[in-house]
Amino acid sequence: MDLTTRYLGLELDHPIVASASPLTRSIDGIRRVADAGAAAVVMGSIYEEEVVAEELQQDFLLNQGAETQGEAFGYFPEMPSGRPSLLEAYLETLRLAADTAGVPVIASLNGTSSEGWIDFAARLEQAGASAIELNVYRVPADPCETGDSVEAGCLEIVRAVCKRVAIPVAVKLAPYFSSLGNVAMRLVEAGADGLIMFGRYYEPDIDLHSLTARSGLELSTLRDMRLPLMWTALLSQKVDCSLAASGGVETLAGADAVMTGSSLLRHGAGHLGALIAGLETWMDSRGFASIADLRGRMSAARRLADPAAFLRAQYVRSLAGGLAAVA
Repeated sequence: MDLTTRYLGLELDHPIVASASPLTRSIDGIRRVADAGAAAVVMGSIYEEEVVAEELQQDFLLNQGAETQGEAFGYFPEMPSGRPSLLEAYLETLRLAADTAGVPVIASLNGTSSEGWIDFAARLEQAGASAIELNVYRVPADPCETGDSVEAGCLEIVRAVCKRVAIPVAVKLAPYFSSLGNVAMRLVEAGADGLIMFGRYYEPDIDLHSLTARSGLELSTLRDMRLPLMWTALLSQKVDCSLAASGGVETLAGADAVMTGSSLLRHGAGHLGALIAGLETWMDSRGFASIADLRGRMSAARRLADPAAFLRAQYVRSLAGGLAAVA
């Protein structure tokens, strides 16, 4: 049975990729998931805010009181080199992983400024990343900001990064654009080599006792599968790039790869073996000899003359059936 696939131009042994998570932030974690059978590993994200905050703190400590007297200006020595910065530590982990993991290592970048996106992306490429995943996580909380402005900002980030680096670039999308399909097409035109559906937005809760915001990591489940599954099917054969599905996804509706993170955090890296074996068993039971035979079987472009009408019919059918059952 042939499980090989191509994602972002990378030859993978099978379509199951370990997504960015706490498990893939360390060299030991990356090696564990690679040894357990991941076709590729997305390294845990580097966040621009954390890097900038560390730099500002160091600058404050080094220069505190330096200008109180003329003799004190420039007194403090350079920071000792014994402890690397957050960015240096991330880059060193990436270098080691790229050299020793035995599978492609994709860096995940979560930036906030144009300079951060471009500079960090260049450093990730130099450190040996096989590709870069841009996690464009931004909530447009200002009601005066238009949808056009949000889309333009995202497109500009992708153009700038793709112009700066030579390795493949994927964009981890949010599902909240008003016309997601159009944004997807324009991202590919801007240079994106791949799209991932979807990045998860961890909305804060409210603690009613302390009246404070409360946040926490909630692992995805099968219930989260339907939205990325639908959009993978809708975009398959419509955009000229690699597609990856993320968020409880179990099937390929046109995707080149499937990202899994929550299942590994829940069951351990060894669960990759069960996922691969399960894929082989399912394919064998249905007579699929290769991933190429399977990919796109549920693509909307392949199966539906009018996808919008089909989705509308499913919406009506679900509500009508539910109301009838209650009655």
